[in-house]
Amino acid sequence: MIKRTILFLILNFSALAIAGRFTATGVPSEWYLNLEKAPWTPPGWMFGTAWTFIMICFAIYMAYLIVLNSQRKKVITLFAIQWILNVAWSPLFFYYKTTFTALITISLLTAVVTYFLIKHKDTLKFKSIFIAPYVIWLILATSLNAYVVLFN
Repeated sequence: MIKRTILFLILNFSALAIAGRFTATGVPSEWYLNLEKAPWTPPGWMFGTAWTFIMICFAIYMAYLIVLNSQRKKVITLFAIQWILNVAWSPLFFYYKTTFTALITISLLTAVVTYFLIKHKDTLKFKSIFIAPYVIWLILATSLNAYVVLFN
């Protein structure tokens, strides 16, 4: 279990590191600072804190799921899709400034992560709590992206 958790921690934090390169330059950019943002946008420091917590929880979730689920290939494929969508959002939003494409991407990401929760809740039972922060954060993040699309 520990080895699997470490593997997923490495994968999850590598996604954050790649995406973070775009976020680090995008957040202080004039373009982002001048966007009309949702009134419920959390303070900047909260994003790093939330993503760290979320990725730790998601690594634990995936470590349990990969052991308890008999369809490992499907789980790994969905994890890879989730990983790609997660990494893709930051450059789409901050570098290319394609907020609508980013909204589609984050909506797909939210759907995939929510699918994990719903599909595997009977298998993981209470351990499904480990994916809940990811789902909740993605719903918030999707609403923030949608606001930017609608009001800019």
